[in-house]
Amino acid sequence: MLDLEVVPERSLGNEQWEFALGMPLAQAISILQKHCRIIKNVQVLYSEQMPLCHDLILNLTQDGIKLLFDACNQRLKVIEVYDLIKVKLKYCGVHFNSQAIAPTIEQIDQSFGATHPGVYNAAEQLFHLNFRGLSFSFQLDSWSEAPKYEIPHGATVKRMYIYSGNNLQETKAPVMPLACFLGNVYAECVEVLRDGAGPLGLKIRLLTAGCGPGVLADAKLRALERNIYFGDSCQDVLSALGSPHKVFYKSEDKMKIHSPSPHKQVPSKCNDYFFNYYTLGVDMLFDSTTHLVKKFVLHTNFPGHYNFNIYHRCDFKIPLTIKKDGADAQSEDCILTTYSKWEQIQDLLGHPMEKPVVLHRSSSANNTNPFGSTFCFGLQKMIFEVMQNNHIASVTLYGAPRPGSHARAEPSAH
Repeated sequence: MLDLEVVPERSLGNEQWEFALGMPLAQAISILQKHCRIIKNVQVLYSEQMPLCHDLILNLTQDGIKLLFDACNQRLKVIEVYDLIKVKLKYCGVHFNSQAIAPTIEQIDQSFGATHPGVYNAAEQLFHLNFRGLSFSFQLDSWSEAPKYEIPHGATVKRMYIYSGNNLQETKAPVMPLACFLGNVYAECVEVLRDGAGPLGLKIRLLTAGCGPGVLADAKLRALERNIYFGDSCQDVLSALGSPHKVFYKSEDKMKIHSPSPHKQVPSKCNDYFFNYYTLGVDMLFDSTTHLVKKFVLHTNFPGHYNFNIYHRCDFKIPLTIKKDGADAQSEDCILTTYSKWEQIQDLLGHPMEKPVVLHRSSSANNTNPFGSTFCFGLQKMIFEVMQNNHIASVTLYGAPRPGSHARAEPSAH
């Protein structure tokens, strides 16, 4: 049985690990994977057709705990303990729920002190007792007529919630705590730089917990902006963003067969390679000969996709200028985002002339993909990978190097 410390408006955890409000989904899953021998039977709950309308939930069924993540930013919003029999809980080092201590109203008063009167919900037959960042729900099954304000003696806690702020219904996931950065750099937002011809590169707003060596108490959240363009060299990218989490060499190009080039079947002596930046949600493809950026891939990390939880969600914006029909019509500015659906994109950019490329993904160890295929459509030097629920799984950008980028890269090659 887990023995956990409750910190209102902050976290639930022990000396080995902690689920902190604002924590990214991937970090919570990493904790669960690391302690899989203790924390078992975890469910991932999400809406397949409307993933942005409902929270993404990690349900620790064996321990009676739910972790609710914001559907958009994918950070921890609410920690719910829905079965207190399965877990021990303490506050400031003193247990208020265990096999020997029942979480009655008297015990909660003793552990947490006085608060405002409880709020009775007749439909749920529950009394809600609210502290800042912490709420308890008491079951009133044994009372035929519930009092309006005072919780009856002996009533026991049915559920407990940890959240940010004063109101559970209106709470939002807080910003990522400094303790969750763990030396990584995260992308707050990614803007696609464009001109009339198409994409030019990316403007990335980075977040990092900058601090002196070994001085976590002096850590502060720092925001930086970095621009990466088509034609930038490896050295340019490394100096702007730091080392990637992984370098992946392409063994084959499955999209090459769709190229109009007559030389598409000629094998290359060298392999192009990706810089994978998982916490940015971005991949960058480099040409094997020139070592210059030739593609960007932006990942949306929707549940129900084969690559779910490999990348953090890239919160991107693609500005577009749509020309209206007619001699006097003015152009209209609009923005595509991580959350735009395929129908909206087609309304703005038009319908693709060609049929989509069907993308089947499977690992070498397991040739089945439970999530099904995705469909790749090309529009205006962008490839949109579309899921079966019409959400975008990834956007691949390609374009010509900007003038001067080759010259800038050459000195570092000698």
